[in-house]
Amino acid sequence: MSMLGLLDRAYLCGTITTKAVGPAAAGAGERVCLAVAGDEASDKEVVQGLIDSLGFDGLDAGSLSDSWRQQPGAPAYCRDLGRAALAAALAEADAAKVAQYRAEADEIARPYFAAPPA
Repeated sequence: MSMLGLLDRAYLCGTITTKAVGPAAAGAGERVCLAVAGDEASDKEVVQGLIDSLGFDGLDAGSLSDSWRQQPGAPAYCRDLGRAALAAALAEADAAKVAQYRAEADEIARPYFAAPPA
């Protein structure tokens, strides 16, 4: 995955809720943290630097094979969490529940994609 893809994945997974909270300057207290998963450490460092410059903290969430931990419905998905809480939510994710996570996320999203009443 390209660095742009990593940034896109990290930022877009968080923008649904972080728009309400907004960015904060480094050192201004706990900031919303965005998970970054990727296979190249140097790419993840660049993406985390970009996330920091946007006013959020970045957290190395492991390799791409670990990225299921931040998929729709998983405990870390689209939540305004600080660094420690995000790390805990990523650790809480259960691979045996991925299908359940996705089904629950689909049900939550379904009303937003329904055809408007005629």
